Amino acid sequence: MSEEPFYRIVDESAGRYHATMSTAGPWFAGAQHLGPPSALLVRAFERCAPSRPDAPPLQLSRYTIEILGVVPVGDLEVRTWVERPGRTIEMLAAEMTAGGRAVLRARAWRLAITDTADAAVGAAAPLPAPEVAAPQGERPHGWLPGYLDAVEWRWLDGQWDDLGPGRAWGRLRVPVVEGEEPTPLQSLAAIADSANGVAASLPMKDWLFVNTELSVHLHRPPTGAWTGIDATTAIGPTGTGTVTATLFDLDGHAAHIAQELTVRHR
Repeated sequence: MSEEPFYRIVDESAGRYHATMSTAGPWFAGAQHLGPPSALLVRAFERCAPSRPDAPPLQLSRYTIEILGVVPVGDLEVRTWVERPGRTIEMLAAEMTAGGRAVLRARAWRLAITDTADAAVGAAAPLPAPEVAAPQGERPHGWLPGYLDAVEWRWLDGQWDDLGPGRAWGRLRVPVVEGEEPTPLQSLAAIADSANGVAASLPMKDWLFVNTELSVHLHRPPTGAWTGIDATTAIGPTGTGTVTATLFDLDGHAAHIAQELTVRHR
């Protein structure tokens, strides 16, 4: 297992980073899993200065990542900006490029923090704790090393090669960026894109089902290092599908996510 961080800083001021083999996905050599670059984009959003100096404390409440192409392992650049300025509501935008080609684009809403504790409602029941879940066994045959080994996985229902809805916990074994402790939202972002695999409904040796985007909606800031996923996949009759999932931390329900899939025979 690689002990490397997901990314090493090449030039922070220019948004230049080097993706290590810890970011590599299980299906294609030299291509990143979307989890690590999602976390790097969230880090960029977290560091993006507010447009108004008089803005109250703000929080990221939703982000969507559009996948424009394969994200290669190696050097890349990230830039971010405020697309819709505001004092209490802002839209942020970001782009990741590799070799001069845009590979990911993202947008996020940043909203003012207010006290709504007395009005909180609608959260799903918590997942059973990671301590009662089954540790991940051997990586499925034919799956490549990298990202899956850089995460500690614990399963409540299923494993990677089991079909159908699934429930699992994940916790990073490595930093998102070398020398930094990931924020809870970075940790959640690094795990969230795995919902497609947690709820895989088709055998990967026969079918290709990859997501073209990822949208994460938070109703509260996440806490801690563990992220739980309760995911389900729906496949339609014309080559598309959706993955929907509820995300948890050790304090309970924190977010919902959705992924659109393109589905076809290999």
